[in-house]
Amino acid sequence: MKIEHCPAYLFITNVRSAHRVGLSSCFLLSSKLYTELHLYNYDICCGLCFRPKDMDVRFGFDLCTEEQDFLCKRKKYVAAAVKKVLQLEEDLQDHEQVPVVAITTTGGGTRSLTAMYGSLLGLQKLNIFDSVSYITGLSGTTWTMANLYEDANWSQKYLEEAINKARKQVTKCKIKGFTLDRLKYYYNELKERRQEGHNTSFIDLWGLMVEYMLHDEKDNHKLSDQRQAINEGQNPLPIYLAINLKNSYSAQDFREWLEFTPYEVGFWKYGAFIRSEDFGSEFFMGRLMKKFPESRICYMEGDCYLDIPVSGTSFGYRKPPNFSDDLDPVLHIKPHDTETRLLTPAGVLSTAFRDVLTGRPTIAEFPNFLRGFQMHNEYLENEHFSTWKDTVLDTYPNKLIETAQHPLSLADTGFFINTSYPPLLIPQRKVDVILHLNYSGGSQTLPLDLIVKYFSEQGIPFPRIEMSDEDRKNLKECYLFEDAESPRAPIVLFFPLVNDTFKKYKAPGVERSPTEMEEGKVDVSSPLSPYTTREVSFSEENFDNLVKMTDYNILNNENLIIQALRTAVERRKQQAPICYKGGLIQ
Repeated sequence: MKIEHCPAYLFITNVRSAHRVGLSSCFLLSSKLYTELHLYNYDICCGLCFRPKDMDVRFGFDLCTEEQDFLCKRKKYVAAAVKKVLQLEEDLQDHEQVPVVAITTTGGGTRSLTAMYGSLLGLQKLNIFDSVSYITGLSGTTWTMANLYEDANWSQKYLEEAINKARKQVTKCKIKGFTLDRLKYYYNELKERRQEGHNTSFIDLWGLMVEYMLHDEKDNHKLSDQRQAINEGQNPLPIYLAINLKNSYSAQDFREWLEFTPYEVGFWKYGAFIRSEDFGSEFFMGRLMKKFPESRICYMEGDCYLDIPVSGTSFGYRKPPNFSDDLDPVLHIKPHDTETRLLTPAGVLSTAFRDVLTGRPTIAEFPNFLRGFQMHNEYLENEHFSTWKDTVLDTYPNKLIETAQHPLSLADTGFFINTSYPPLLIPQRKVDVILHLNYSGGSQTLPLDLIVKYFSEQGIPFPRIEMSDEDRKNLKECYLFEDAESPRAPIVLFFPLVNDTFKKYKAPGVERSPTEMEEGKVDVSSPLSPYTTREVSFSEENFDNLVKMTDYNILNNENLIIQALRTAVERRKQQAPICYKGGLIQ
């Protein structure tokens, strides 16, 4: 029997009900309430199994209602696309036969922004894009995603128009971002942001610079505005990924995945989510205490893309010495000491510039919506928490709670692993096929190897990655990985950023003439490549060549993509419900 106790923040249930309901989050609201409830001889349900209507933080490990509704609508598009691509004679019988296909991308600055356009164009040409339900991004690919989702029907239109707009912005001179008028604009925007109640830092300044690089004028779009682009299931659901860090700990020792969708922002580790328009506002014990205006998308782009490029003539923060596109990046525990003194006048713009010179400019701080919570005494038994229990503090509840009392410290996920896989491995999303579009610099297989190792350590189903030494040395355009013995493991199509057969073919099966061979010489791997992460601008020729190559790499591997889709459909038809601790996966 459910009992409502007088502190209006918490519903409780008796021991039997608690065991029957199971864990729905890892938090109690406060140790004081915990004590009060024990004095009344009531046992605490494992988390907030029953939630009052006025709670502003959503607790639980189910998909939010809006995402569930989206999936129902999206499956109509997916079912029709899969039937057409696979040339099926009959419609897929019900929603459970419709595969969930996702795209995951990696970061890489302007290179990843540009290359992603080509990949999506290729999928569109193959009529495969409408079979995709999710797109995840970090770093530079969030720029592409944010630009596309300004148009509510972008994937239903030919992408050439969007690519032409991106071409104009990528190829324009960025030095104009430092004119006196532009600096005044930055100053006024930061001043207004601070007056709204937000803290400002270099990351906000960087977000305004990103805005200039991608737009000719002020961009008033917000993350929640992207709901218009998915309200009828007409486009895949975009998921942006960042990591939450803790001061004095490297990203290897402590990081927590934080996902952003047009609906919610939250931690799957804790089963705690807030509405996207409330991110940046102040919370306490699950209640919205001080509402601030939702940030414009440029600030979110600055937050999700914190790998700030550096070149001899450009601007930004130089990465730590052990951070490179070829190595597993690690944040320094402390900034290097320096004897240099910096004296600057007070002001929001000077403060932002001072951050980049003296602090950790790649960290963006926001109010923590977990503030005021205590860990439940059985939180370690929560299967969902254990799945993402991967930091040195997870067995120390007092340390985790201490972290929750401090602001969120968000960084580009590339500081841990250059990947946006984690949101797609949530069991509730039931992803069948993942197209891994890799745009990292240096080793193309390193991000995949690292995430495979991570998933293995966490016990998350994922196919084994078996590649010969020859393949690793001379990569092909696409690899298909699957685990036939584990239907819970997704089928993975890995697209490294390589120039393989594109050198000799301008289209699948169409060889280049001798006069066209020069167009096939697209250098994406050497140290002298024009596509290094530090480059913020490309020439028109280099932009076009990269888009053409990534478009070609998709088109040339149509058969592998169709094979993966066909296998996923067969799995869905044959698959009986699979039991796992938290429920069922179809």
